[in-house]
Amino acid sequence: MGLFEAIILGIIQGLTEFLPVSSSGHIEIGQAILGMDSLKENEELLSVVLHGATALSTIWVFRKDIADIVKGFFNPTDEDERAFVWKIIISMIPAAFVGLFFDDMMDVLFEGQLRLVGFMLLITGALLFVADKAKNTVKKVSYSNAVLIGLAQAFAILPGISRSGATISTSVLLGIDRERAARFSFLMVVPLILGKMAKDILDGKMVMSEDMAMPLLAGFVAAFFTGALACTWMIKLVKSSRLWWFGIYCIIVGLIAIAKTSGLF
Repeated sequence: MGLFEAIILGIIQGLTEFLPVSSSGHIEIGQAILGMDSLKENEELLSVVLHGATALSTIWVFRKDIADIVKGFFNPTDEDERAFVWKIIISMIPAAFVGLFFDDMMDVLFEGQLRLVGFMLLITGALLFVADKAKNTVKKVSYSNAVLIGLAQAFAILPGISRSGATISTSVLLGIDRERAARFSFLMVVPLILGKMAKDILDGKMVMSEDMAMPLLAGFVAAFFTGALACTWMIKLVKSSRLWWFGIYCIIVGLIAIAKTSGLF
């Protein structure tokens, strides 16, 4: 894997981790365009590094929120922040369960399945269109909402299903305030990413050769800065009810991916 490939995939990861267009689906597409053979050997290591970058960009964007949450959790009188932390933990359970027990199966089943990515992008696009029409989005996240949003996040393990798109859309359809929905969606994934990184390190997936250091660093930097920009932009877009833009994009890209794998061009 060269420097150029790492930067391109870093930009793709940074943008699509937060924009509702599926980061895993776009990484698959990016690898197909750049050539799977050149990336296959370092695919798992690259995934750990790029996801770590987007987790850190989330922490940076929400640094004030996270500081308030931590302070509130250890303050016995701050029930709202303590409850928010428990809702985050509850929302993580479905995806954590899938990641712990079905991670290897997912890798085998969906690796290089560009046609599947295309169909899943169509589902993501349709979900975004429906969510954009939701009204009366004024509620806070409840414990039952946290469970349903967590199930949506687990479903988004499928490549082509946008994690942010699925969780934000589910939140909005449940009547949750749009800004709260975006905040909850982005914060709920940070512990999962960090946990996945820890698991991969323990499994020995962080071993790299000396010639990989510079490409990985470049990819990390690209993912961090584009992720911070995309996260900030996405919050504004959710508040202004413009998810349908991404619905159109997902449908177009999905149809192109399906057509390409069907030999239509």
